[in-house]
Amino acid sequence: MLIVSARVPAERRLAAILYAYAFLTDLVLLYPVYALLFADTGLSVGQISSLFVLWSAAGILLEVPSGAWADAVSRRLLLCLAPLLAAAGFALWVLVPSYPAFAAGFLLWGAGGALRSGALEALVWTELDRLGAAGRYARLTGRAKTAELLGVVAAMGLAAPVLALGGYPAVGAASVAACLAAAAVATRFPEHRAPQPAGPDRAGAAQPDSEEPGWWTSLRGGLAEARADRSVRAALLLVPAVAAVWGGLDEYTPLLARDTGVPAAGVPLLLLLVWAGTTVGGLLAPAGERLTDRGFAALLAGAAVTLAVGALFRHPAGFVLVGVAFAAFQLATVLADVRLQARISGPDRATVTSVAGMATDLAIIAVYAVYGVVAGAAGSAVAFAVAVLPYLLLAGRLATRRPARRVPSNSSLPENSGVS
Repeated sequence: MLIVSARVPAERRLAAILYAYAFLTDLVLLYPVYALLFADTGLSVGQISSLFVLWSAAGILLEVPSGAWADAVSRRLLLCLAPLLAAAGFALWVLVPSYPAFAAGFLLWGAGGALRSGALEALVWTELDRLGAAGRYARLTGRAKTAELLGVVAAMGLAAPVLALGGYPAVGAASVAACLAAAAVATRFPEHRAPQPAGPDRAGAAQPDSEEPGWWTSLRGGLAEARADRSVRAALLLVPAVAAVWGGLDEYTPLLARDTGVPAAGVPLLLLLVWAGTTVGGLLAPAGERLTDRGFAALLAGAAVTLAVGALFRHPAGFVLVGVAFAAFQLATVLADVRLQARISGPDRATVTSVAGMATDLAIIAVYAVYGVVAGAAGSAVAFAVAVLPYLLLAGRLATRRPARRVPSNSSLPENSGVS
């Protein structure tokens, strides 16, 4: 009883810091207007698209190295640096608006996202595990994703009046302020790192007794664990298999909404259904931990069919189904991350998590390419329906696996659940 009573305040403190950090990180008023800033500066559509490529490339190239850095140095340090890099990028955009400044800003923003990815999940899991509360990881991460969405919604609501009052400089200043506040909140994260044993390092190389594990050791150790442990590898592959398709399709929901025939002013209202569904999906994570392999497969298959039907309905009412599907996909994504964290046993947790993040980013780029081809030939509705077909294959794979025992505490999915 004493252990529980001492643990609860620490859990609540961690949760409060996590939710505040997640909210402030996405309270970026430039989100809904940065494309307008680029266009008003005189950039062409091709130039704007090239900026998005730079943004994605920065995140992909730095994802795994930053995860190894977090394991070797300090996860909290990287969580502090991430919003500071984004703040520097946003300041460049409004102080010297030009293509080089926009490109540098996207590189900084992408680097900040890479620093945060992997480090945040690893820190939260490690701290909860230290408190004997790893089973609450799904609840905390689900609510953190909801906090992120609320930050985006708040930014969308505040951007218009702030833009009207002070133009792009005011919107940029507000975005920088939110990032600085996020960095300040990150300094409050607890971080307890277990000391590393002397002798051979995690990758098998000799390590002097006095030498702390470095970046290269963390990188090799994380990659070695993902390669050697079949359960970790399966959990790692499950993350991009679940997260990539719907994560890529999210960028095209405005086009799908416009194709239903609503006027431009009605598109945001339909998108609210998608945001609401995604929010609910994150909050359902604790209930989703009860799912078996077949239950998880049913969740994915049901979400895929629901999204396809909602898209092909070609009517505003179909967005109710789109919102339901996004709720299910958000839930499945949280559960896939929970399973990965539960399977990682080595000290290089951020590195392994970052590998999953990089794989997700690469898969999303493939989704963009496929969507562009299909939508160009048959329209957005058909592109959405075609894009969810991989989920049916994945669901079939999970449903036909040998039944597994239920993992009692730290995992949302059965022991052998995965795609390998």
